[in-house]
Amino acid sequence: MSPMTIGLVMFAGMLALMVLRIPIAAAMFIPGALGYLAMSNEVALFNMLKGSAVARLTLYDLSVIPLFLLMGQFATQGGLSRALFRAAAAFVGHVRGGLAMAAVLSAGAFGAVCGSSVATSATITQVAYPEMRRYGYQGRLSTAALASGGTLGILIPPSVPLVVYAILTEQSVGKLFAAAMLPGVLAMLGYLVVIALYCMVRPELAPPHAPVPWAARWKALFGVWPILSIFLVVFGGIYGGIFSPTEGAAVGATLTLFAGLASRELNLKAICNSFIASAETSAMVFLIFLGADMMNASLSLTQLPAQLADWVTHLGIAPLWIVVSVLVFYVILGCVMDEMSMLLLTIPVIFPAIMGLDLWGLAPEMKAIWFGILVLMTVGIGLIAPPVGLNVYVVNNLAGDTSMGETYKGVFPFLAWDVLRVIVLLLFPTLTLGLVDLFFQ
Repeated sequence: MSPMTIGLVMFAGMLALMVLRIPIAAAMFIPGALGYLAMSNEVALFNMLKGSAVARLTLYDLSVIPLFLLMGQFATQGGLSRALFRAAAAFVGHVRGGLAMAAVLSAGAFGAVCGSSVATSATITQVAYPEMRRYGYQGRLSTAALASGGTLGILIPPSVPLVVYAILTEQSVGKLFAAAMLPGVLAMLGYLVVIALYCMVRPELAPPHAPVPWAARWKALFGVWPILSIFLVVFGGIYGGIFSPTEGAAVGATLTLFAGLASRELNLKAICNSFIASAETSAMVFLIFLGADMMNASLSLTQLPAQLADWVTHLGIAPLWIVVSVLVFYVILGCVMDEMSMLLLTIPVIFPAIMGLDLWGLAPEMKAIWFGILVLMTVGIGLIAPPVGLNVYVVNNLAGDTSMGETYKGVFPFLAWDVLRVIVLLLFPTLTLGLVDLFFQ
C-alpha cells in the first residue's frame, strides 16, 4: 500500500475503534502503531515508543496541566464554588432568570481557577441546580444555563486545552491566556443576555423572588475575596514576568489549598481526594498524549500533513473560507470526540496548513494565537451541541429530573450565541489579539 493509503486506513481504523467504544487513547495508539510498523520495522517502532514516552512524560511545560487540575480540585473541595454562587445570587438572583445568570457568573469565576469545562459544569450544577429548582425554575432553562456556563471553564484562563494547543504549536501559554480573556468574558456576557431574552419570551421558566438585603449581599461578596486574590496573584505574576505559567499554576494550587483550609472546608480526606482525582485525570490526559503521539508519528511518515498543507494552499479558495471549513469540521468531530483528543489528533495535521494561509495579514505568531482561540471557541460549541454534548450529559445526569430532550431544547439559544460569537471573532481578530498587544508588545 502507498503511504497515503496507509494513512487513510489508520484514520478509518481509529474511527472504527471509537465506534466500538474503545478508550480514545487506545483507539489512536493501536492504528498508529500498526501503521508505523507497516512503514518501518519492529526496531524502529520500539525505538520510537521509547523516545516518545520519555520525551512526553519528562516535558517540563506539561507539568502545568496536573497543577491546574489540582488547583481546580482544591477549589471544588474547598467550597469556593458555593461562595461564588451565593455572591452572584445575592446580587442578581431576584430578577427574572437571575439564578440562572448567577450560575453562569459563578461558572465564569470558577473557571478562572479551574481550567476544566466538565469539572466546572459538575461543580456549579451541584451547588446551583437545587437552588434554582427550589425557587421554581424549570429544568429546561436550569440545565441549559449550567451546561453552557460550564464551557467557560475552558474559555476563561486557565484552560487545559489551551495549554495543550500551546505545547503542540510551540506558542506562548501566557499570550494564549491573554488572547482568551476578552472572548471568554464576551461569552459570559452573551450568555447573560440569552438568559434575559429567554425569560422575556418564556417568563414561566424562571419566576422572580424577593431581593436579598444589602447587608447580606456585601457579606456574600466578601466570601469571594480568596478567588479574586488567587486570580490576581497568578495572572498578575504571569503577565508581570514574576513567574512562568507553570510556576503560576504551582502558586495558584498552593494558594487555593490555603484558601480551602482557611474556610475550614478542606480536611485531610478532601485533600487526599483532590490529589487522587488530579492524578487520575492527569493519567488520562497523558495516555491520550501518548496515543496521539503514536498516531501523529505515523501520519508524519505518510507525509499526509505536508501533502494536506500543500493541497490547501493551492485550492484557490479564499483563506477565510478554509478556516470556516476547519471550524465546522471541529464542530462535527465534537460529536464523537472530547476536546483533548481532537486537539492532540488534528492540530499537528491542520496547523501547518493554516499557517500557510494569508489571514488578515497577520504575522505568524499572531495568526497561530488567533486560530487557537477560534479552535477553543469551537471546541466549546462541541461540548453542548447535540447529539453528544459532554457538558449536557454531565449536567443532565446530575440533575436527574430533566429529560435530555428538554435540556437540548434549552441549549439552542446558547448555541446561537456561540455561533455568532465565533463569527465575530473570525471577522475581527483585534478582539482576540488586543490584550496580547497590550501585555506583550
